[in-house]
Amino acid sequence: MAKTVLVVDDDPTQRRLLQAVLERDGYAVVHAVNGGEAIDRMTKGGGADVILLDMIMPEMSGMECLAEMRSAGVTTPVIVLTANGGIDTVVKAMQAGAQDFFVKPVSPERLLIGVRNALQLTQLTAEVGRLTKRALGRASFDDIVGDGPAMRMVKALGARAAKSSIPVLITGESGVGKEVIARALHGASERAGKPFVAVNCGALPANLAESILFGHEKGAFTGAHEKTLGKFREADGGTLFLDEIGELPLDLQVKLLRALQESEIDPVGGKRPVKIDVRIVSATNRDPGQQVKDGAFREDLFYRLNVFPIEAPSLRERREDIPALIDHFIARFNAEEGKRIVGCAPETLAMLQAHDWPGNVRQLENAVFRAIVLADAPFLQPHDFPAISGLAAPMPDSVPSAAAVASVAHSDLAALPDQPIRILDERGHLRTLEEIERDLIQHAIEVYAGHMSEIARRLGIGRSTLYRKVREQGLEEQLKEAG
Repeated sequence: MAKTVLVVDDDPTQRRLLQAVLERDGYAVVHAVNGGEAIDRMTKGGGADVILLDMIMPEMSGMECLAEMRSAGVTTPVIVLTANGGIDTVVKAMQAGAQDFFVKPVSPERLLIGVRNALQLTQLTAEVGRLTKRALGRASFDDIVGDGPAMRMVKALGARAAKSSIPVLITGESGVGKEVIARALHGASERAGKPFVAVNCGALPANLAESILFGHEKGAFTGAHEKTLGKFREADGGTLFLDEIGELPLDLQVKLLRALQESEIDPVGGKRPVKIDVRIVSATNRDPGQQVKDGAFREDLFYRLNVFPIEAPSLRERREDIPALIDHFIARFNAEEGKRIVGCAPETLAMLQAHDWPGNVRQLENAVFRAIVLADAPFLQPHDFPAISGLAAPMPDSVPSAAAVASVAHSDLAALPDQPIRILDERGHLRTLEEIERDLIQHAIEVYAGHMSEIARRLGIGRSTLYRKVREQGLEEQLKEAG
């Protein structure tokens, strides 16, 4: 989703110049001819991701406009534009809440760097806030990305369930974000700030599952050299999230049912039951009703867990949330990887929204992570997602095997189809290795739009080697045209 820049300037020429530079770099640009119009846009609808604000305007100065926006709660980063670069002007603008300043006329490079820095600071601030709330166990449904109809239903149901200690069963395909919903349930409840303990029931070792869940006393079995509390007691006062509950063995399902009914557990080797105060949220990517019919899941436990069911939608059922999810992952991975990716190019976003995402949000997250690590441009391009765009697929029948070539009669060689990279000349003889290599590099430049990191990776050579070969083969012009 293209980031929006609001240009506030009474000079139409300045607005057009700034718009040309920003749009050339992939930003969407909107205008306001005075401070009042800018305030209306930011407080009554429309909004923007960055504001470029002229200091000298009739009726309301840029400084007054900035002060009013901050008083109204607008936190969007503001970069002020001034014809006077005096230190007093700069200090006052920063004190009023500006993030950066430009002295007119501003160079295109300085403008774009300032806008990218402003966006990155916004992303970093949001990421720090998200991580802080997660660490404190206070993430809520407002922190779940997505406002499409399917997610609005999930948030509405979750907000109601959070007001009580009712057991919740979250169903949905693998990778849809069931744990994210569980954390929001915890953070929106009275137990917020208390422990949130997640257990993947499918990953519990069979011989240790009971001990991990309910704890054990010292000496209860061979290797029990010290007392262990177990996940139930670790979550005491808070929420225990039992992920993939359908994978729990039947013998443990009996003990889990007792813990839910009596609010007490029996540690392995313990002499007496231990009282617990835990809110249970469970999740599964299977059909628990079918598991009950198949005898793989206890019916009484199913009814105990399925008091308040919430179905998490697959990503293909909420495609309208994909742009917001991509922005969220870009912000997160920018912070983690020290990158400065601004967003997705329009054609990239269209491609990602059209994909079915069988792995759901988890697959999208991993795809964005990989793209950010590889990307060189500020906006993610289709070639940054080769597994989605189809660029990862090998060129069909591009190079026949040696055996296949040898088995073809000389008279039939000319009938071979013309491939993207020809290995035979007009007379049916092999072309030189240098000629084939040149065509291969030229073809890769076209396919991967001059993206040198991806070209080098696909060809299995280093970037410095690739640049040397481009120079030696005289392909600099094709590289410039592709870029």
